[in-house]
Amino acid sequence: MTGTGASGARAAVEWLAAVAPDPDACRWEWERNPHGVALLPAGRRWDVLILPGELGHPTLDVLTRLVDRPGPVLADFGDARIGFFVPPGTAARWLGTGVRGAGTGTWIVVPYPGRATGGVRWLVMPDGQGTLTDASLLELAMHEAAGDLARAQTHGGGAS
Repeated sequence: MTGTGASGARAAVEWLAAVAPDPDACRWEWERNPHGVALLPAGRRWDVLILPGELGHPTLDVLTRLVDRPGPVLADFGDARIGFFVPPGTAARWLGTGVRGAGTGTWIVVPYPGRATGGVRWLVMPDGQGTLTDASLLELAMHEAAGDLARAQTHGGGAS
């Protein structure tokens, strides 16, 4: 997990909780929830593009080669899906096959930054400053990752 220590976790908590209908109640519940997760609305400060894990992990690898620090990235239970935080409105405009979008009117399970949850977890923790992944750059990273996966399968390096 990429993070910035205790002060970074606190800034990330504040940034994430700000989208809740009642940020104070969200923080209070989140900090006391034994599962360490909160349900937060997408579409206010960020949308989330959700990729299948087999494409999401290679996409994150490509993305981290392209930028110093991508926006926040979540992995669900068992890494079946990887969620990239992108600017609001992206989910409504996204046309990619096999990619789910969480935008206005949707809610996502978000782990408390800096705390292990045993389920949903941060691969890249929010920086608390609002850094998001540029959707165009994410699309380029996805194409490169998909091409790499296709080449690996063609040359017998892929899993069957």
